[in-house]
Amino acid sequence: MSATTGGYSSDQLADQAAACEFDRFALGDAVALGLLATQRAREAGKPIVIEVRHLGRVAYRASLPGSLPDSDDWIARKARVVERFRASTMAVRVSYEEKGTSFVAATGLPESEYAAHGGGFPIVVKGVGVVGGFYASGLPQVEDHEFLVACLTEYASRQD
Repeated sequence: MSATTGGYSSDQLADQAAACEFDRFALGDAVALGLLATQRAREAGKPIVIEVRHLGRVAYRASLPGSLPDSDDWIARKARVVERFRASTMAVRVSYEEKGTSFVAATGLPESEYAAHGGGFPIVVKGVGVVGGFYASGLPQVEDHEFLVACLTEYASRQD
């Protein structure tokens, strides 16, 4: 287990992903999730970019004070990983590290286009599958990942 991935295992990340599934998730939910994430990030002074995609389009995007233009590229690269592998960027990264290799070495996909770094998470509806993605960039990858999980968990609890 790598210190750069917070010591997460694939099993832990799979449990986390299952806990973040929704019974329903429409365009309004994508915007509401983005607003929740923005509020949380502003309260904590996080200099990040947040993006929520729903059914192939950007539904919400915010660049918070202190965030850098590079985060736009990071989000695009994280989104390609989530869309291709249908899993969080952290889960994809850890799965290859557990096999003793790296994402780039195992897949041959260019780092200039794909970023298997924490901060990308699929939005999954139970019984339907992936309907979008949730992204954060600007913090160390474990913090980006944990920020997304906290927001997804909070938003899911509000749906009940």
